[in-house]
Amino acid sequence: MAKHGKKYNDAARRFDNEGLHSATEALALVKSLASANFDETVELVARLGVDPRKADEMVRGTVGLPAGTGGDVRVAVFAQGEAATAAREAGAEHVGAEDLAEAVEGGMLDFDVAIASPDMMPTVGKLGRVLGPRGLMPNPKTGTVTPDVAKAVAEFKGGKVEYRTDRNGNVHVPIGKASFSEADLALNMGALVDELNRAKPASAKGRYMKRVVLSSTMGPGVKVDPVRIDVGSED
Repeated sequence: MAKHGKKYNDAARRFDNEGLHSATEALALVKSLASANFDETVELVARLGVDPRKADEMVRGTVGLPAGTGGDVRVAVFAQGEAATAAREAGAEHVGAEDLAEAVEGGMLDFDVAIASPDMMPTVGKLGRVLGPRGLMPNPKTGTVTPDVAKAVAEFKGGKVEYRTDRNGNVHVPIGKASFSEADLALNMGALVDELNRAKPASAKGRYMKRVVLSSTMGPGVKVDPVRIDVGSED
């Protein structure tokens, strides 16, 4: 069992960590429990009623957070020619073709999102062993394989985030910073929940949103009642 620090334990004693809270209550609690000396990220973890081992029940995609992420998103773009120029102008930190692929293969992973133009996928495909385990492999389903790389750079830097189920059916997604207002966090959480519901596989049976927990980087998890998860409508 993981050991936690004094601040975490103190925070965990300040609320009912076994009780189910409305989304509004949970967001207020998470903000009040964030006590680190940096601006903590607020994350939502949802346990979905799917079997990700089945291809038709893998939940994966992207969602634009209306209030942004509050962080600097570092982007690497695999492109050449005019597409590469456009990606640089859009603010991508790393842009290249075979040279960028060689750098990544050599251990350069100083980025949060990887985007590729379709013509670069034969080169990028060889990086599967490096990018795959880190969730960085470009994929058409998430808009990270696209002929309009500049637009994709702007979207990810502007608040677009990727989500995907892990092997246990959990989705982990940052929805902002502890310094955000409750209204902005609620706006982002609402957009994410709407998107996850939209992405529900037709083959998924039973309850879909089984468990939802909100937490800040260093804070304890606050359980959200899945029945009262429509942000802004329950209180």
